[in-house]
Amino acid sequence: MAKNNSNHRIFTLNCKGRLIVIDSPLVMGIINITPDSFYKGSRFSHQTLILKQVEKMLRDGADMIDIGGQSTRPGSERVEVDQELLRVMPAMESVIQEFPNAIFSIDTFYSRVASEAVAAGASIVNDTSGGGIDRDMLQVVAALETPYICMHAQGTPDTMQQKPFYENLTGEILDFFIQKTEACRLAGIKDIIIDPGFGFGKTIRHNFELLQTLAVFKMLDKPLLIGISRKSTIYKTLNITSDEALNGTTVLNTIGLLNGADILRVHDVKEARETILLYREYIR
Repeated sequence: MAKNNSNHRIFTLNCKGRLIVIDSPLVMGIINITPDSFYKGSRFSHQTLILKQVEKMLRDGADMIDIGGQSTRPGSERVEVDQELLRVMPAMESVIQEFPNAIFSIDTFYSRVASEAVAAGASIVNDTSGGGIDRDMLQVVAALETPYICMHAQGTPDTMQQKPFYENLTGEILDFFIQKTEACRLAGIKDIIIDPGFGFGKTIRHNFELLQTLAVFKMLDKPLLIGISRKSTIYKTLNITSDEALNGTTVLNTIGLLNGADILRVHDVKEARETILLYREYIR
């Protein structure tokens, strides 16, 4: 890792032979091919609509786009491998054919889905279970030679919001990542991105505490991704809906950037890109 003149951390990601340099925060757009994701504005099922949304995100400045077929909202029921493949593979194949120069990530905790998506052209694996659901995931990602987004979650989506508890929130999540990044290294994964998992087995108070202590995770010397876009921490605190949570998302993304976030995973790419541009001017 090196530092530039603005004291930024600089990382590189090898995305199947295409090198991404993180010398300024990046934007990851979200495409959910599910009928029940918590924010209806991110749900897409028709191929034409998916292609139009990807085109818009790329035009608005997305550096990468994350495609998933599994709702991980609190209380959601897990979709099995075959059903997830039926959801995501036609979309993954069509967007890669239409936008061959774009960087796509597969959002899955199944190694088989990861393998098939990467074979189709995806070049990042985003695992919300941190390898905890499919024990083959780390070995498979190492063989695929893609970057791996390792997320922290306490419990699984169907149980994670049933009274989550930590004696030391930041310390426990830091310990999790110390162990997991070492497991990734031993498996042979070269590029690891860490995601503290806002809303995954965490109360609203936990999420605000995590934002406050986010800079602690910089000691791991890995790119740091945050995904807080339109989540309940925002809309429940403000007593609004997820549809109305864009302004709150921008505020919390700004706090995240000031505390060391390297990648913003968002539903609204244009606004996230503007947030980053203003942040960069602020720290110059």
